[in-house]
Amino acid sequence: MRYRLTFMSGVALGYVLGAKAGRERYEQIVARARQVTQNPAVRNTAETAAQQGRQVAGKAYHTVSDKMPDSVSQRVKSVRGSRAGSNGGGTDDWGTGSA
Repeated sequence: MRYRLTFMSGVALGYVLGAKAGRERYEQIVARARQVTQNPAVRNTAETAAQQGRQVAGKAYHTVSDKMPDSVSQRVKSVRGSRAGSNGGGTDDWGTGSA
């Protein structure tokens, strides 16, 4: 589903950027895109997918970090620690905000 959405977004962007249909068609496309992104069902689905992605990424990180040599594990922790301070805290294992 994610790949289909990415592909369709690329097609829409390409059409908007390359279209010679004029400003009116561009405005129609922009209005439709806003309508879709502001749809509560779309927003809820996107947030759910993001949360699941963070959970899976966290589990994968912990699984892999247990099997890494200590030197690599310490380096990853130091890099993650330096990034966490720059984005205002409230982050998960990957330095992304947990909204």
